Amino acid sequence: MSGESSSQSGPRAWEQVLSRLEQMLVSGEVRPGQRLPGERVLAADLGVGRSSVREALRVMEALGLLKAQTGSGPSAGAMIVARPTGGMAMLMRMQVAAQGFPVTDVVQTRLVLEAEVMRTLATRRPEPDLRLATELLDSMDDTALSADEFLILDAQFHVAMADAAGNQVVAAMMAGLRESIESYVIGGVDAAAWPSTCTRLRHEHRGLVEAVVAGDPTLAERRILDHIRGYYEGLRP
Repeated sequence: MSGESSSQSGPRAWEQVLSRLEQMLVSGEVRPGQRLPGERVLAADLGVGRSSVREALRVMEALGLLKAQTGSGPSAGAMIVARPTGGMAMLMRMQVAAQGFPVTDVVQTRLVLEAEVMRTLATRRPEPDLRLATELLDSMDDTALSADEFLILDAQFHVAMADAAGNQVVAAMMAGLRESIESYVIGGVDAAAWPSTCTRLRHEHRGLVEAVVAGDPTLAERRILDHIRGYYEGLRP
């Protein structure tokens, strides 16, 4: 049996490549922003075919862990992404699409995570850096925005708040959760009611920042819970 074949009890060749790349990241042999060794080198080191290396790299690219650059020269090859979020979002989108993750469960998870984010922000002193979140709010004040454009900024605002809280895992999870039900969110927008909904969301977003600046974790938590629940309850079934 060739090195490219896999038995029922052992890992497939491309899984061996993934395991080796994981070891390289953990050990610091390869760091975010650096390029991986070429396909030929990885294949020779692991005793697998280059097709297995390419398969493993495609998996990592789909997960948002690396960016592949074709061609030759110093800019060619696969580079580890410093802060991947795409893999989590893709997994959640697929699970929601396959009805593995009910939308109600995704919303409940958002409530848990974002309540913690708001508590953290409101209790942190000195005051957290909310400049990006505020800039996004200013952008959302543009009345010429379409519903889709507004909702993109809305999602970025919530992730920016999580970033300000300092937990990158929570921020990545929140981005993935929001993206996983994006089609549900956009599809549930009532065009006739959107102008009033948009005005309410702007007001609620400002209220979230105000609660953080005031250093009131109880108010901040209550406002984010009311904000998320009210938003999803207002969507068409």
